[in-house]
Amino acid sequence: MSNNSNDTIFIGKKPLMTYVTSTIVQLATKPSVTIKARGLTTSTAIDVSQIVLKKTKPAFEISNVSINSESLVSTDGRNRDVSAIEITIARKNS
Repeated sequence: MSNNSNDTIFIGKKPLMTYVTSTIVQLATKPSVTIKARGLTTSTAIDVSQIVLKKTKPAFEISNVSINSESLVSTDGRNRDVSAIEITIARKNS
């Protein structure tokens, strides 16, 4: 799997359906798309992946899920561990 920014959706503060639409548009031309999120947006990434799978059933599946922690420096200069998730959705092999 390539990790080009073209096949990666970064979850932020936009409405949920914005990310669902972006993911479906990317999947129309790419074999797989990775949804990435960290911190409070991890639950949004999970919601996006599940909505995409339900809307595109049975053409796509979750091919990989990676959960980890990233160490970031906060605005007050302290190190903080932040949860991160990567969900890869790929075309099913028939």
